[in-house]
Amino acid sequence: MKKKAASYPWKFASVGGTVRVEILSGEDIRNLYQLDRKMWTVLSCPTEGLEFDAKALHRIDLDADGRIRVDEVIKTSQWLTRVIRDANLLLKEADSLRLDDFNADDPDGARLQASARQILKNLGLEKDEISLADTADNVKIFAGTRFNGDGIITPASASDKATATLIETIAGIASAVDRSGVPGITADHIEAFYTACEEYSEWQHAAGGEIFSSSEEVFPFGDKTADALAAVDAVKDKVADYFMRCKLIGFDAALAGAVDVSVEKIAGIEGSLAASVDEIARQPLAKPTADGKLDFSAVNPAWKAAMQAVTALTGVGEKPVTEDAWAALLTKLAPYCTWLSAKKGAVVESLGLGTVEAILKDNKKAALLKLIEKDKAEEANALSIEEVDKVLRLNKYFYRFLNNYVVLADFYDPTRKAIFQAGTLFIDQRSTDLCIKVAGPSPEISSLSGMYILYCACTSEKLGKSFNIAAVLTDGDVDGLREGKNAVFYDRDGNDYTAKVVAIVDNPVSIRQAFWAPYKKVARMINDKIDKKAAEKNEKSMSGLTDVTNQATDGKTPAIASTFDIAKFAGIFAAIGMAIGYIGAFLTSLATGIRETPFWQLVLILIGLMLVISGPSMFIAWRKIRKRDLGPILNANGWAINASALVRAQFGKTLTSLAKYPSLTAVDPAARAQRARSWIYGILAVLCIIAGILIGTGIIKLW
Repeated sequence: MKKKAASYPWKFASVGGTVRVEILSGEDIRNLYQLDRKMWTVLSCPTEGLEFDAKALHRIDLDADGRIRVDEVIKTSQWLTRVIRDANLLLKEADSLRLDDFNADDPDGARLQASARQILKNLGLEKDEISLADTADNVKIFAGTRFNGDGIITPASASDKATATLIETIAGIASAVDRSGVPGITADHIEAFYTACEEYSEWQHAAGGEIFSSSEEVFPFGDKTADALAAVDAVKDKVADYFMRCKLIGFDAALAGAVDVSVEKIAGIEGSLAASVDEIARQPLAKPTADGKLDFSAVNPAWKAAMQAVTALTGVGEKPVTEDAWAALLTKLAPYCTWLSAKKGAVVESLGLGTVEAILKDNKKAALLKLIEKDKAEEANALSIEEVDKVLRLNKYFYRFLNNYVVLADFYDPTRKAIFQAGTLFIDQRSTDLCIKVAGPSPEISSLSGMYILYCACTSEKLGKSFNIAAVLTDGDVDGLREGKNAVFYDRDGNDYTAKVVAIVDNPVSIRQAFWAPYKKVARMINDKIDKKAAEKNEKSMSGLTDVTNQATDGKTPAIASTFDIAKFAGIFAAIGMAIGYIGAFLTSLATGIRETPFWQLVLILIGLMLVISGPSMFIAWRKIRKRDLGPILNANGWAINASALVRAQFGKTLTSLAKYPSLTAVDPAARAQRARSWIYGILAVLCIIAGILIGTGIIKLW
């Protein structure tokens, strides 16, 4: 029977109220594939919205889907610990490696070591180590290289000046940026260029008799044909409008006034007529005539220059023109229009036909494509050079990533911040470091965390950025917090943002807050009732005063209730007396009880009464605070959390910092007296609340 292989001896620790595996050595990283997936704290996390090196995250995201899963972490750990000779180097989080640190006994490690040497050679550096600063700039690494494996050739790739000039010419029409940072061309650019040259040449030769009878047919006005067409196109709609007006006069002479220049519109032009050319140009081209002839010398002044250009280029218009003569001119230009509409290879037209013909005759297409093949042959070496950057980047960041993925150790380390902690929110005399970027409020999920959460919209006009955060408060009072409250958020780089509370998930913040919660609730209820009664009385008084004023204004005698009901007032006085008697009896009973009861018993009684009132609230808060879990908030932000991440009371105090003021003694005697009165009023309020509860429950009887 085959003996089962022993599993890797993992070490465990209690982190955040949960037993988690510890990553303490390079061997731990090498053997991550043996760690039971049920023991991973995270099963998946997004690559966006994290305070972490973006390139490192994309190096770990092997399938480039924007999410990092356990399999990708395992594959990265196996590859990384294989190409580096000593996996313990990963725990140092250094940004450089010695050339000897690459594992030359492994084929990939040896290849990367050679690539690292090549990078240093390209940069002109003589040293035995390579750093992220050396690999960060591809342009510097590949500058001046003839071939770098990206399938793009530059003038530097050519072995002669004529080929280099041709590459520059093609790149001037369409190009791609080479790894060296210089514009270059690909095989597709070469094919498209030569196709365009052939099509342009064929199109140009079509005007010489292959499609049309002769070049004179296509170019009736020689090298001025293009200008002639442009001049005719500029006026042809206006000329057509003129001849239609002439036809209308021929149809009915009574229409002459309607189709002629509008005297009223010309007279209505305000200011200088010379400055109103556009308005004048909207009038007819010329005065319509029954004979239907157009005299170019008697046209609308706004169109005179355009009509003279037609005459200068075509000869038409030296004498009055009929509609048929104008149509003949358009027919004469039709072959040129047809040829022009069939234009091909327009992208190389700027080179000129002579240059295009010379390029086709020289025919370096095959030579250029061969240079492309030579460049692509270096692809593996070039990719290996880029892979050196991957090794160095993961050497610096992979161990930290594991501490935020496998363990969440950075979150519970007071000297570091987790990669999901976006910055610090300052609000209501406190700051909280537990701020997580989120898509938006998600109270139905976040309420499962048991945390007090402020969802805030953060914007920076200076940076042109905006995003949402979930800020968790773990200490202090929450009385002054509400939706719409403004605050300030600082990201990890120290940039400030205007933050506005858009939603709140209400949960206990601390046991101290829970202790005072019942008293604050009763105080708010009493205050609300007093405000309500006062408002009702004020409204009633104002209404009565308004009625009396209106009656007096109308000349009527105000109706004032003057009847004195002695029975009613006797009842009121009796009620007041009874209330005073109850209060006096209670105070007498309380004083007698206090005199007859030892002091220590009074203290115990007071403590007991306060526990009766605050105990349930404190117990509920204690249970919820013990179960506060960061997991649901991260889940709402795209994480797949596999284990609880508890934030209990003691740890919570390290995440939220309250303002601390020194104790000051008031210099003003009136201020000292006011502070003393405040304490007395507070104690009396608490005693009244306790007394009300005791009397209401029958524990104390007044007689």
